[in-house]
Amino acid sequence: MFSTKKIFYDHHVNFSERSLIDYEISPGTNAKFNLIKKQLGKRQFNRAIDIGCSGNSVLPFLDNIHQRFYLDIARNPLNQFSHVQANFPLVSVLEKMALKQESFDLVTALDVLEHVKDDTGAIQEIYRILKPGGILLLYVPHRMKFYSYQDMIIGHYSRYELQGLRNLVELHNMEYLRYFGIYGQAMRVQLFQAANPEQTERKLLELRNNYTENPVFRKIWKKVIKFGKFWMTLDAKFQPLPQIMNIGVIFQKKNPPFI
Repeated sequence: MFSTKKIFYDHHVNFSERSLIDYEISPGTNAKFNLIKKQLGKRQFNRAIDIGCSGNSVLPFLDNIHQRFYLDIARNPLNQFSHVQANFPLVSVLEKMALKQESFDLVTALDVLEHVKDDTGAIQEIYRILKPGGILLLYVPHRMKFYSYQDMIIGHYSRYELQGLRNLVELHNMEYLRYFGIYGQAMRVQLFQAANPEQTERKLLELRNNYTENPVFRKIWKKVIKFGKFWMTLDAKFQPLPQIMNIGVIFQKKNPPFI
């Protein structure tokens, strides 16, 4: 399964060519990263790792981190991170990370856990590398009720109920702090995209190219992004939990008890 997914993400162009520019061209990514930044606040982190980051990690948009580690199963999306000081790109699978125990005070895993068959093993490994008092931020698709063809074709084993995710993580000596809605019903647009994935990929690649190379298009598209992220943020804020399609959940690793 790992080798199959690695081949997919290395060669599926829409994933392998993802970059930080996605923050500028995608209202969804823009809204998501802004919400995460707000939720993490001004706390300072020494070492942070974004697991399964692809090419559009949230870490470069967080100013309160000293060292940033980027982990993914595919090498191509990581190349852009290797040229910046205090950046450390790593090619690895989540379940077997060659990282020291208790070495990070922030772990983020966005759009990752649903791709892992053994999510219990994944949480165990995250717990191992997280320092006591450290923060874990998960972002997952919400509610099996919304499981669709789109989930299937991009390799989702499941969507998560909030309580089920809490139960899974809290079993590993981590305390639930809070959840926040990221995408509401506006994300149902993905169902239309999934109906023709080849066409969707082609249009996304054209969008990246036009935004990069055409100043007039870029100026117009920035207005689209401004409206889109406002609408999506509003949608997620006021939808009741049962209607939220994607959620962010924050946990904190407990300190070991005194003996």
